[in-house]
Amino acid sequence: MPIRNRFAELHPEITAWRQDFHRHPELLYDTHRTAGIVAQKLRAFGCDDVIEGVGRTGVVGLIHGNRRDSGRTIGLRADMDALPIQEATGAAHASTVPGKMHACGHDGHTAMLLGAAQYLAETRNFDGTVAVVFQPAEEGGAGAEAMVQDGLFTRFGISEIYGLHNSPMLDFGQFAIRQGAFYAAVDSFRIDVRGKGGHAARPNGCIDTTLAGSAIVMALQSIVARNTDPQQPLVVSVTAFRTETDAYNVIPDSVVLRGTVRSFDSEVRAATLRRIEDLARLTAQAYGATATLSHEEVPYPVMSNHDRETDHCVAAATTVSGARKTDAPRTTGGEDFAYMLDACPGAYIQMGIGKRALLHHPEYDFNDEAIPLGCSYWVTLAESRLGG
Repeated sequence: MPIRNRFAELHPEITAWRQDFHRHPELLYDTHRTAGIVAQKLRAFGCDDVIEGVGRTGVVGLIHGNRRDSGRTIGLRADMDALPIQEATGAAHASTVPGKMHACGHDGHTAMLLGAAQYLAETRNFDGTVAVVFQPAEEGGAGAEAMVQDGLFTRFGISEIYGLHNSPMLDFGQFAIRQGAFYAAVDSFRIDVRGKGGHAARPNGCIDTTLAGSAIVMALQSIVARNTDPQQPLVVSVTAFRTETDAYNVIPDSVVLRGTVRSFDSEVRAATLRRIEDLARLTAQAYGATATLSHEEVPYPVMSNHDRETDHCVAAATTVSGARKTDAPRTTGGEDFAYMLDACPGAYIQMGIGKRALLHHPEYDFNDEAIPLGCSYWVTLAESRLGG
């Protein structure tokens, strides 16, 4: 596996950065500490320009090559935010913040792109400019959209954008990618069910919201089974069922359901959201209750890789890992990099870190042994796209 020798030398240092980010997780746009460290390091590396506050708390570093005849700029993007999960790894570098952890590997993404930035700033073996893009709020906050709206592509002249995500479902060193639709569109929903609370021993005097809410949960499962073309991928998941009391002898006045929809087709997406509202309202009505649908998080569109840029990623991954590449299936996971790919040609690739706890699990931890691999991929892609 042709890993750049420089990253073998830098490996302990980059690992220390990664583990520091892991100890101090930050959510959504509240990535002030992480962004500050990123900006400080980019300046120390000698980046030609470091711009903070892009898309609220994003950071962009510009590295000019030893030639700029092409006038081209490509972007490499990493996400910085963590998740509201209580860590259970027991690692020496475990989160020091209760209820927050890097359970998706964004700490690894940030560290690897920093390592690549240091190398590129040292060597500058390319014609044009590399923009290293550090994004907040991937986990539900649409930080990619915020950076696009703040002029990521127009301000910095980026003509291609690339993203990478670690995968504990792939063997170590294996890359996976596909052209076209790759990650699903993501919609969230909240259903407020209201009835009439009272003593659980006298349910006849109540309008039971737990019963109505339970019926709604079951009814929503019919959308995939009976309202959608079987050849169209669709997920409707209710992920939270909360009452206003934990008492065993109280029927609550209200219940809140939360969930997510994952889809690849715009018509299926729209029809599903309409059907959720109709089923919730009419099912609640059948039990004498009412139900109101709302959406709390920013929806993410389908993330689709561009054909030519996908080929560039395949070439770089093959150079770094040999022939260990797979054609990835579509995934119902969501990724706000979709906003960047809607605004600019580019592609997004998965990098295997070896089998371990899955993403978004309390026992997940990024595999630091993958750091030289990811750094080498970024550098290889940048130099190949800019005629190194």
